[in-house]
Amino acid sequence: MTMHRPIRLHRRELLRLLALGGGASALAACGGQPGAGGADGRRVLNVWTLDLAPRFNAYLGGVIAAWEAQHPDVRVRWTDVPWGSVERKLLAAVFARTPPDLVNLNPPFAANLASKGGLRDLTSLLPAGAASTYLAAIWQAGRQDGVQFALPWYLTARISMVNHRLLEAAGLAAPPRRWRELPAYAEQVRRRTGRYALFLTVVPDDSAELLETLVQMGVVLLDQRRRAAFDTPAGRRAFAFWSDLYRRGLLPREVVSQGYRRAIELYQSGELVQVATGPDFLRNLQTNAPGIAAVTRPYPPITGDDGAANVAVMNLAVPSQSPMAAEALNFGLFLTDADNQLAFAEQARVLPSARAALGRLEGALVRSAPADPQARLVEEARLLSVRTLAQARVLVPAIPGVKRLQAILYTQLQRAMLGQVDSDRALAEAALDWNRYAAARWP
Repeated sequence: MTMHRPIRLHRRELLRLLALGGGASALAACGGQPGAGGADGRRVLNVWTLDLAPRFNAYLGGVIAAWEAQHPDVRVRWTDVPWGSVERKLLAAVFARTPPDLVNLNPPFAANLASKGGLRDLTSLLPAGAASTYLAAIWQAGRQDGVQFALPWYLTARISMVNHRLLEAAGLAAPPRRWRELPAYAEQVRRRTGRYALFLTVVPDDSAELLETLVQMGVVLLDQRRRAAFDTPAGRRAFAFWSDLYRRGLLPREVVSQGYRRAIELYQSGELVQVATGPDFLRNLQTNAPGIAAVTRPYPPITGDDGAANVAVMNLAVPSQSPMAAEALNFGLFLTDADNQLAFAEQARVLPSARAALGRLEGALVRSAPADPQARLVEEARLLSVRTLAQARVLVPAIPGVKRLQAILYTQLQRAMLGQVDSDRALAEAALDWNRYAAARWP
């Protein structure tokens, strides 16, 4: 194939190339290739991150300098890639056989690459005891079919931000803790205030929050053969739960047409009682809607009966084509050690996946007592987010095709919400749609 073709290749073709060209021996031995020596004679380790520049230039620069001091024969070339273009850029780099040595990915895309043989199995390269330094549930989220395809980096755990003024106007002391309590809560909010309790989008390519609620309601998404396992009594109850709420007018009409951004807009305008988000949302709210921020309080997230909350993970992975896998993993372990993770968590207002860093962060937040009420509220929310991790896991595993699964389920749920088909039929059709896809991909 000629080198001008990447822009005309379909994504599936590029993913296939990832498996076909997985070995370092496939790399051309020219100066621009990963691992090739730079002008100073040192080998070059190419590292890609997502949306961290320029805010974290000083932080990443410091980490890189410290690691290079321990590895004087290697120079790190850091590239920051916009979130929306990383898949296209990485696949194009794979086709050109110039992928990075270490890349920051979201779990669904990483799992897709791993399933095609595009990511290095790190198991044989990991030092003894490496897994025990990270939160166990988070470490497992980077594992697929016995292959450890990623290191966990930073985390976010949603909590509930609640407009207390609206809550009190509805005659309520606190928001619900379990999904089964939501219908009565949403009805009381709507009846007494004319507002909505919350907003969960069913736009297929947007937030996975509603998909996560299905798991919290006891729905098993797929079986071991990656066939649909959701057309069950639990699945039918969950589909009926959300379609009934919508048909009763207890969810905003736009949940079928607008994404998570609309939830933020409605909350900031005082039309929602609560929104599921991270603690740093408060800082933006204090700027964009100070009146709403003044009446906002953090609460634990709504969960299923087992209390399991969701956590979102950002990973670091080593493409199979990298000739510097050992060095890439070493740098990844350094970047994600307790000291570096704690420093990043403090600057970025995220959560660390390193156990020691999380313990130190919690201790610092417990001791923190800012004089400013707004800063104190943010710290309170951060502490709640940290403590949510004790019962958090990745509710929707990063399985290949998970975005297709979400699109299929959301599309059929939309049909049920809009009254085009009853919810049981919609779920059954979702199972048929997924199984047709799965049979073609995993015969």
